[in-house]
Amino acid sequence: MPESSAPTDNELVTHSLRDRAFFGNLVERYEARLERYITRLGVRNPDDRADVLQEIFIKVYRNLNSFDQSLSFSAWIYRIAHNEAISWYRKLQSRPEGYLVSEGDDIVKLIAADNVDPEAIFDQQVSNKLLLRALEQLDDKYREVLILRYFEHLEYEDISDVLHVPTGTVGTLVHRAKKQLKQKLESLDI
Repeated sequence: MPESSAPTDNELVTHSLRDRAFFGNLVERYEARLERYITRLGVRNPDDRADVLQEIFIKVYRNLNSFDQSLSFSAWIYRIAHNEAISWYRKLQSRPEGYLVSEGDDIVKLIAADNVDPEAIFDQQVSNKLLLRALEQLDDKYREVLILRYFEHLEYEDISDVLHVPTGTVGTLVHRAKKQLKQKLESLDI
């Protein structure tokens, strides 16, 4: 592997199948992203999040041999994360705790910037709180597709793989989700 470019996911999978020490690179690459994703899906308690993440990576490791390398590894691992979050909900037999919209690091960067207007910070926080409330009111299928598309930045094809729906359906869900979100935001007097 050339040192100048990072290996692709599929290259890491291939290397991990030969030498399990490489699996740590996959964990390193996806841990923060998956933690953000399951947090947005409602696994907000740090201990629960650590447990769910551990289960995700155990399942990924155990099933690495069955991964079809002609498909997107990213979509495959997000699907496993999705399923683990659903399993966590079932074990709890309760509704999710909520969905995080803004990341703490982003707010710290915003505050640390020299030329930031304090009113802009307040407006951003208020907007994030209202967006959070509106997201919580969405139907689950719409909330999930918005999180995958706009917070996790997945392409329609990858969302299709994660949710096990046709790509065209993803487009329809995104359109309807944005429409429902707009209605919810309007009802919150934004």
